[in-house]
Amino acid sequence: MSAWHAIAIIAAGIAAGTINTVVGSGTLITFPTLLAFGYAPVTANVSNTIGLVPGSVSGAAGYRAELRGQRDRALALGLAAVCGGVLGSILLLVLPASAFRAIVPFFIAVALILIVLQGPINRALGDRRRGHGEGVPVGALAGAFACGIYGGYFGAAQGILMMSVLGLSLDDTLQRLNAVKVVTTGLTNLVAGVVFVIAAHVAWDVAGLIAGGSILGGVLGARYGRRLSPRALRAVIVVVGVVAIVRLI
Repeated sequence: MSAWHAIAIIAAGIAAGTINTVVGSGTLITFPTLLAFGYAPVTANVSNTIGLVPGSVSGAAGYRAELRGQRDRALALGLAAVCGGVLGSILLLVLPASAFRAIVPFFIAVALILIVLQGPINRALGDRRRGHGEGVPVGALAGAFACGIYGGYFGAAQGILMMSVLGLSLDDTLQRLNAVKVVTTGLTNLVAGVVFVIAAHVAWDVAGLIAGGSILGGVLGARYGRRLSPRALRAVIVVVGVVAIVRLI
């Protein structure tokens, strides 16, 4: 690996860690970068997933104020996401990559529509979501499990999908939900990474470089993402999601 390649991978890790903390879809930066440098798709995906885990830790630490009082919620959703992540990572190893990735743009598009229409949908739901407090409705757990499957398999835009699930199923501020999203997607990457370490080939030099960059990116994402208004955060999610669809198509 040349010095230029190493610098480029670290830079991609920083960008991915930042975007993952604020929105999600950081994989759409690191994954194409690794492909451009000649890494096989599965090796690139596996190494990228492992490398982004530390960024989720630093991002969650930056959102600790918003996570306060959400321990039970984060644990329940995290457990659902972990179960889904195990299943998704196994599917990556046993199924053709094209089988699932073909419908990824559709999933992202649906998530973006739900986020854009979140206000009207929430008003239409009215009191149906009220009364859960810090509890977690079944719909949120099912959504977290499904997002975990997706995240364990490919990972790109799982944060956008998770935000749409949380926004529609839980009555809370967007920033507090985003903090929970950072935790659940990080746990998904962690458990998928464990499976990959056991059963797949990992380019550890690449994973290490991405990890270093993603840690810094997680800190930056938490610092600046927490300052965004709900409208601005929603706008960033939509823009990143549209770019993700275009790149995947």
